[in-house]
Amino acid sequence: MRKTMITGVIALFIVVSFSGCNLSFQNLNPTPFFPTPNYTMTALFSVDESLATNTPQDFAINTAEPLLPTIQPTTQATDAPTQPVPSNTASPTVIQPTNTSLPPMATHTAVTVRGGTWVIGKYMKTPPVFDSIWDEWEATKYPAKYVVYGASQWEDSDDLEGSFAVGWNETYLYLAVKVIDDVYVQNATGQDIYKGDSLEILFDTNLYGDLSSTNLSSDDFQIGISPGKGDIDGEKEVYLWYPSGKAGRINDAIIASSKSDGIYRVEVAIPWKIFNITPASGQQYGFGLSMSDNDDPSENVQQSMVSNLRNRKLVDPTTWTVLTLSK
Repeated sequence: MRKTMITGVIALFIVVSFSGCNLSFQNLNPTPFFPTPNYTMTALFSVDESLATNTPQDFAINTAEPLLPTIQPTTQATDAPTQPVPSNTASPTVIQPTNTSLPPMATHTAVTVRGGTWVIGKYMKTPPVFDSIWDEWEATKYPAKYVVYGASQWEDSDDLEGSFAVGWNETYLYLAVKVIDDVYVQNATGQDIYKGDSLEILFDTNLYGDLSSTNLSSDDFQIGISPGKGDIDGEKEVYLWYPSGKAGRINDAIIASSKSDGIYRVEVAIPWKIFNITPASGQQYGFGLSMSDNDDPSENVQQSMVSNLRNRKLVDPTTWTVLTLSK
């Protein structure tokens, strides 16, 4: 009996010992191979939909419906002066690049700096016929209707308003311009042609090199066009005002003009060599086109100006828009 009790106690001790060991094994919770995610680190790789933005619209390509500038218009012109940069003003000490040809550039960076309706210049395999008729132009027409100078002397759209198209080939930059003007007056020549009915081109050949610069530099150009002295059939002239170190008449430009019923039309070709540019599709440049008006045949004076640039400032290229060459 005693031996039996001893045997039972030993057996019970063995059973209890093994039961305790099994319970401790069941409570083990081994560390997983991958740790619990850190939410701070996860956030670095997650997408916050509240911050997502749509792909910027490519203003330089989508021009079927011209886009208006995001800057609110002013009630009266603020550009002072509108006349050419004085010829006795020294050109900025900026080295003129030997080759200002620009590769195709992304357009999203320019949206915040260069507003307004961006302009497409269409490649013209066959040069236009210089007869001041737009029949062969397969290009988008753009308005030039913002009064940027002489608002007090501008009467209405019959007094002065314009539209234009831009083309190009390997040799020339082409422009076709239509101007509504009830009285044609142009008696000035040379650097004074802005004091009569005339056109003005602003052109920045190094758009992305000085995208945010609010000052003119030697890669910025200001060119005037006289449709005809005395009358539309008179002597025509293309004059370079700026850079002032290169100021003078552009003799190898081509110009044609005609007038009827309060409207005059101009076709002009400006050699790319003036800008030191070898053109190619996709290149982008700063651009502006304006029309000056004088209704007083007794005096050479600039009475008003309209432009495709709502907030045109001659000496601030950031107020100009963008021209894209396209094939």
